[in-house]
Amino acid sequence: MSGAQKHPYHLVEPSPWPAFGSAAGFVAAIGAAMYMHERAYGVHILGAGLGLVLLTMFMWWRDVIREAEYQGHHTPIVQIGMRYGMMLFIASEVMFFVAFFWAFFDSAFFPVGGVWPPEGIITFDPFDLPLINTLVLLLSGCTVTWAHHAILQNNRRDFTIGLSLTVVLGILFTALQILEYSHAPFGFTDGIYPSVFYMATGFHGFHVFVGTLFLAVCLIRGMKGHFTADQHFGFEAAAWYWHFVDVVWLFLFVAVYWWGG
Repeated sequence: MSGAQKHPYHLVEPSPWPAFGSAAGFVAAIGAAMYMHERAYGVHILGAGLGLVLLTMFMWWRDVIREAEYQGHHTPIVQIGMRYGMMLFIASEVMFFVAFFWAFFDSAFFPVGGVWPPEGIITFDPFDLPLINTLVLLLSGCTVTWAHHAILQNNRRDFTIGLSLTVVLGILFTALQILEYSHAPFGFTDGIYPSVFYMATGFHGFHVFVGTLFLAVCLIRGMKGHFTADQHFGFEAAAWYWHFVDVVWLFLFVAVYWWGG
């Protein structure tokens, strides 16, 4: 038929979401900087930026789901490209957190005044809430793996249970981190230790929040019957991301909470 596609690749239609998402991220970054420096309206701009980021995620994911589930664009070759893309994205996220660990260890090995943590800084007990959060994330890694094995066997019941537990554990982690921050004995601007602590653990918390949304979308899709044993890369990408979040937290727990404290 004239005009029919004669190749297995997906030529993506023009989309506004990359540009819109970049603008939303810029607004969120400006708001975060203003909030950290206690500028007027900083929290409002940060909230607006995060809201726009969430809107971008919703609209962009909606389009990708349509392309995969209803338009049939995600052929095996396209899925290979998406796998490489997700791998490169996670690699870039690794380097993002390397910057925070670099700042932390540089300050710890060569502290101003020769003392680390700096004098006057009371650190968290690593075997209190941080340990509980560690156990929560490790358990969530087990439940998401359970869900993955279940979908490989077309066991939708276990897939739904495992993924539901993972989402609940992600929400629990976020709630416990908010509780921990509410009892923090130092503020963001109280020195290098608090600054690096909040940047590293705060961005990790944001990644947990995004990962929880990612998995929640997969849970809804799974309940609608979108995934099969042979084609479920959307969920697989979310599982990869969640395992990455787990590993980063283990490094944070050992380096920042335990060794650094």
